[in-house]
Amino acid sequence: MSTSAANVAAQPMPQALTPEVLAQFDALRAQYPVEMKSSLVLPLLHCLQTAKGPGGYLGEADAASIAAYIGIPTMQVMEALTWYTMFHKQPTGRHVVKVCRNIACALRGSEQLLGHVQTTLGLKPGQTSADGKYTLLAVECLASCGTAPAMHRYLVTDHQWLTESQFSGSIALAQAAPGPNVLFVALMGWNV
Repeated sequence: MSTSAANVAAQPMPQALTPEVLAQFDALRAQYPVEMKSSLVLPLLHCLQTAKGPGGYLGEADAASIAAYIGIPTMQVMEALTWYTMFHKQPTGRHVVKVCRNIACALRGSEQLLGHVQTTLGLKPGQTSADGKYTLLAVECLASCGTAPAMHRYLVTDHQWLTESQFSGSIALAQAAPGPNVLFVALMGWNV
């Protein structure tokens, strides 16, 4: 057993922290200098969320396991987990639509587009459809202020200056896709 795996073995292991995931953790750790161990937080969170598959999410037990693996306080992992919108803190649908709430998007007329998204999906922010296909989430920023409203369909394509018809088209593509997708839509116009 590797030293890193021994650190985790002393902690209660979440189901997703399998020997395969620990091997992926070890491979990531090998890419970082020892003195930069805290830089592993984001890659390990991403690795664990990916390992959990569609609908998977990360909680405090996962953060504690990553902290034990790295040898840092759990709070340091929780800070990253709760700050970054790319990590899910609750179960999600197969397709995740993340909506930006920042001012730049509001100034680009995104309130109308948000209404279209809500009508198209039949969801309010924070909800998952009954069939488990879609989750609509509110996020703070998608770093596309200059081209707002914008959307990024995870691992597929970017859409800038998004229109209602482009959004509807991207939903049709998401429905036809074989695996999970994360749709990032830069919008604003509501409070959560």
